[in-house]
Amino acid sequence: MRELEEALGYRFKNEALLREALRHSSYANEHRGDEAVSNERLEFLGDSVLGFVTAEFLFREHPDAPEGELTRIRARLVCEGSLYEIAKRIGLGRYLCLGHGEEAGGGRERPSILADATEAVIAAVYLDGGIEPASALIHRVLLNEVTEERMVERRRDYKTALQEFVQRSPNQALRYQLTGESGPDHDKTFTISVLLNGAFAGEGSGRSKKEAEQMAARDALERMGQSEESGLV
Repeated sequence: MRELEEALGYRFKNEALLREALRHSSYANEHRGDEAVSNERLEFLGDSVLGFVTAEFLFREHPDAPEGELTRIRARLVCEGSLYEIAKRIGLGRYLCLGHGEEAGGGRERPSILADATEAVIAAVYLDGGIEPASALIHRVLLNEVTEERMVERRRDYKTALQEFVQRSPNQALRYQLTGESGPDHDKTFTISVLLNGAFAGEGSGRSKKEAEQMAARDALERMGQSEESGLV
């Protein structure tokens, strides 16, 4: 547990809160007493703490962005994929308490379980130390400089940019086609090609089909000479 606290950059005064944050409902259902309390309530609280801290960060860092754009950026920043990446980076899966069935089914690597546990850990830090250490943790693991660059990347809608670009010429048709899948069911990678008038225009991969489509559209724009520096996206 000390190793996890070091990864979090926070030492708990009440370690019971951290243990609860790591306790999946499948484990709680198989035990009684204090161990019967799952991390679901902490997950609920952590979602709100994460949303608030992220909203404040975006409000201050992007003073010219309208409400709708801020909402979209926040949703992308605190999505399951981002929280899953955080959990993987700090090795959270090693510390989870899972039921036998969930353990056998690969629960320690399941994105939804890891994402929920990340929110629960954030709530545990908040309850143990208040908003300042919780905010510091969120900034350290999510809102750092590297992630800020990735956030700006996520703001770009390459599919819309590609659609608008090709529509400058009449009778242009875009189509996205799934060309590959790899990895286990709980952690798949999808590969998608984008076709312009039936001809290959670009290809991209991602953990979801939507992400793969965005990367395919980005690839197509670059192949067409529409780099990000051009101001198209």
